[in-house]
Amino acid sequence: KGDVRVIGSIDYETETSIELRIRAKDGPEVGIINVQDRDSELNKKVRCSIQQGAPFKLVPSIKNYYSVVTTGQLDRELVSEYNVTITASDEGSPPLSSSKTVQLSVADINDNPPVFEEQSYSAYVSENNKPGSTLCSVTARDPDWRQNGTVIYSLLAGEVNGAPVSSYVSVNGDTGVIHAVRSFDYEQFRSFKVHVMARDNGSPPLSSNVTVSVFISDVNDNSPQILYPAPEGNSFMTELVPKAAHGGSLVSKVIAVDADSGQNAWLSYHIVKSTDPGLFSIGVHSGEIRTQRDISESDSMKQNLIVAVKDNGQPSLSVTCSMYLLISDNLAEVPELKDISYDEKNSKLTSYLIIALVSVSTFFLTFIIIILGVRFCRRRKPRLLFDGAVAIPSAYLPPNYADVDPTGTLRSTYNYD
Repeated sequence: KGDVRVIGSIDYETETSIELRIRAKDGPEVGIINVQDRDSELNKKVRCSIQQGAPFKLVPSIKNYYSVVTTGQLDRELVSEYNVTITASDEGSPPLSSSKTVQLSVADINDNPPVFEEQSYSAYVSENNKPGSTLCSVTARDPDWRQNGTVIYSLLAGEVNGAPVSSYVSVNGDTGVIHAVRSFDYEQFRSFKVHVMARDNGSPPLSSNVTVSVFISDVNDNSPQILYPAPEGNSFMTELVPKAAHGGSLVSKVIAVDADSGQNAWLSYHIVKSTDPGLFSIGVHSGEIRTQRDISESDSMKQNLIVAVKDNGQPSLSVTCSMYLLISDNLAEVPELKDISYDEKNSKLTSYLIIALVSVSTFFLTFIIIILGVRFCRRRKPRLLFDGAVAIPSAYLPPNYADVDPTGTLRSTYNYD
């Protein structure tokens, strides 16, 4: 269908008719066919036809020439090659004909962008991973041919936790394998997203993007942290236990947290040492310290518990704390609690003093031995000059000898009996 539109003014009095020459435009010309017949007159008139079903047709050009043109769009990715049969017949009686098969190859153009196999990708990695470890791989296909179908991968610019995405992951431009650039910490961030672009080498290049979600899994790399009682050395804390407390009474509670997650953060509480093992118990999961029986007069007023808090990771990590308890109804007795902590501190201080004393004594004794040895060696040297194997015998010197001075006389002082 063609539309004729007037783009200017028409004056009927000047011109009542207008002749237009319009040519229907067919598809692109893909080839020219030349047909020859050696007969004469009607016998050499030739008609050409093309097989049905092919997206081509023959258009007469000049004498005995036909143009092969397309009747629709060609897609190399669907059909890359056609075998077209052309038949030529004359108008003789009887008519004669011949056929020829022509192979037509469809040239490629860059009309397809790369397409990822997945709409999105997910990668899972444990924290504290080694830099350079593989996270996942992305794959994009391009049905075009040669360089039009060659895919190159790259990361799109972005940020992860305030830093460039390239400082966390990298992608192999040829294979699409994504690697970790650094070690990840689950406690800093648990997941992040990156965008990967696949681009072909066509002209102009076509591209597509995909989102990769990276999920970081937790490992047991954090020990439990005790919030109550306060860590030893920060403050002196104690709990008062009424003398009339019955069995099952709540005395205190150990509170701890773990920065890990999941089973790595499941905490359990255990009493590893106590002044009276049968007096107090602790809830395995609650950390509540309760009396196991009624308080009696024979129980020591000062009680010390050492509690261990463990997580459920593999391997398990733990931490201990000391809980000081005073069985008393009178707050005036609280100052005596200092002896509880002093006993433990004094025992440590005593150990340090003993080690220091032994070290100083050993050093002093070694120093004395060295001094005595040096003095002994110095005293032996003069005696060796005369008592040793190289001592000069007394018979070697004559009883009387003289020394001659420059005048040729003998000194009487050198005469010996």
